[in-house]
Order: sequence, then C-alpha cells, then structure tokens
Amino acid sequence: MYGDLDRPPLRQTALARALAADGWHVEVVEEVSSTNAVVADRARAGEPAGLVVVAEQQTAGRGRLDRSWVSPPRAGLTFSALLRPTLAPARWGWLPLLAGVAVARTLRDRADLDAVLKWPNDVLVDGRKVCGVLTEVADATAVVVGIGLNVTTRADELPHDQATSVGAAGGATTDRDTLLRAVLRQLTAVLAEDDPAASYRGLCSTIGQPVRLDLPAGRSVTGTADTVDDDGRLVVDGVAYAAGDVVHLRPTGG
Repeated sequence: MYGDLDRPPLRQTALARALAADGWHVEVVEEVSSTNAVVADRARAGEPAGLVVVAEQQTAGRGRLDRSWVSPPRAGLTFSALLRPTLAPARWGWLPLLAGVAVARTLRDRADLDAVLKWPNDVLVDGRKVCGVLTEVADATAVVVGIGLNVTTRADELPHDQATSVGAAGGATTDRDTLLRAVLRQLTAVLAEDDPAASYRGLCSTIGQPVRLDLPAGRSVTGTADTVDDDGRLVVDGVAYAAGDVVHLRPTGG
C-alpha cells in the first residue's frame, strides 16, 4: 500500500502489455540497489535485448562520474534498458547521448517543456537538470542504458538548486506511465534514424556556448563549444574531447 496519493505506483501489467509490441519487456520492482546492476547481471546471463527494469525506489543509484542519484519513492522514473546494438562497438559512445534525445523529445511532446541537452547527456529544463543518463557495457554484445528522471520531486527534495523536476517546472503531465511509454518509444525511434547525430545536435544547448570543461585528469579548459563531432565528442575551440564535465558559463536560455 502507498500513502502519497500524488505518487501512485506504476501499473506493471498495463505497461508490459502496451510496450510489448515495441519490443520492450517491462518489469517493475518495488526497491532495488541499482537498476543498472540488475539489468547488467541479466544481460550477462543471456537476457535478450528489450528488458526494462523500473524501480519505484533505488537505494544505491549512480550518475555520471560516480555521483549518487537519489529520489523519494515513486517521485521519479528510475529505470534501465538492455540494448544489444547492431552498431559497431566504436559507435556505442553515442548511445547515452541518444537516450538523452529520447527523454528531451518526450518532455517536449508530452509535458510541453522546452527540454534541451547539456553535453553529453544531461536533460535540462530552464537551465536546471531534470534527468541524467548512465550507460554501462555489460558484455561484448550488451549495453545497459540507465535513466533517472525527476517527475514529481518537490523543491525541498531536490539535491541542489540546479536540479528540477517535471512537476516543479510546470509540466503538462506528471503521469509516470505516460512518460515511461513515451521515452522508450522515442528511444526506439531515435536509434532507428539514419542521422541521429543531427537530432542530438539540434537539441544540444551546449553548442555555441562559452563553457568550462572539467577533464577527468583534473585539468580544465575554457572556450566556445563549436559542435559535437561524428564520434559524439565535444569540440571546444577546435579540439575534440571525449569525456568531461561541462559548465555553461552563461544561462542557456530555452
């Protein structure tokens, strides 16, 4: 039984039935340490592509750069999807970026929010982070795409003032079933596009911005983000970077 009427549980049976035709096998669990870990274990055991594990509460979720991802029960969408890509492994770096495209499109289409992307895959609304993506390689043929989307998280529950939620941003819907179905269908669509990189660039608010890029080795560079190249790398003042943490040095606007 749940006590917060504003945060009803996901409807496992309806979700599984609705998404089966799209190739997704949805399982809803009450609590898990990490949906990515669960799906990775299943992948290594031979689970076919399309498995989606959604947790009503995740107790040890992680974001990029090993940051924690914490959300109150049923306040967000915390799920991981198993892909067995036909792309060459050298192109797998695009998968988290394209997952960000799927979320941003969903928020635009379903919640009427002007969602954009901050390289590589943070989804922003009004300059604040509403969703993060973490992908992990499970084995030689499998990639796990983990998504954490704040849906009804209130201001006092958010980790910092640079975060937001669909509800806090005034989204047209906070129905998690609707949003989950839309994200997975958008993910299917963007992965099938002939030029998904163009879709990503069209939504990436980092391009054209003055930025500071904090690199993994502890060094930082500042400059203008020229573009995202065909390998998914951020190009700053003509130099391409495969990894780093971006800080926009002025408000992005829509």
